[in-house]
Amino acid sequence: MAGNLFVVSGPSGAGKGTLLARVVPKLEAVWLAISATTRPPRAGEENGVHYFFLSNEEFDSLIAVDGLLEWATVHGERYGTIRQEVEQRLNQGVDVILEIDPQGAFQVREKLPQAILIYIAPPSFEVLERRLRERGTESEASLQRRMANAVGEMACRDSYQAVVVNDDLKIAAEELYRHLACVPGETD
Repeated sequence: MAGNLFVVSGPSGAGKGTLLARVVPKLEAVWLAISATTRPPRAGEENGVHYFFLSNEEFDSLIAVDGLLEWATVHGERYGTIRQEVEQRLNQGVDVILEIDPQGAFQVREKLPQAILIYIAPPSFEVLERRLRERGTESEASLQRRMANAVGEMACRDSYQAVVVNDDLKIAAEELYRHLACVPGETD
């Protein structure tokens, strides 16, 4: 039996990574996909662990051979999911979780309609901006670009099978776990 494909997305700073870090260790037979990106690594990030850091040429080569399940330009850099890794695990019966932006989520749904899309929402735009500032990884221009993108990303949340509002981390993690674990009677 094939595994389930879950797509967890939302605006930058909504807490996708934080929630998944709490939830994934509690799940069985699940693989959190590693995205490829053309952006440079942030402090402490390792190639093949946090992302596959690719040159623009390497990324172009994957596009040319249909080697990406989805890809998008987000905040001036390209991100994508390597198709072969995802399909191999799904065929082995492993559930796969993609942590990607909304552009990529809709590409995945188009190619794999069985994908379950889960949207992580901040409680407000003000909280989102505060989280991005507290992260300390963005220039002011980058932060403003992320906030502008968040407007459109938040407008599409009703297109997802489930929405988790990340206001209280513990409650949001429990809700995300229920969606990913497919607990009967507790999922949308």
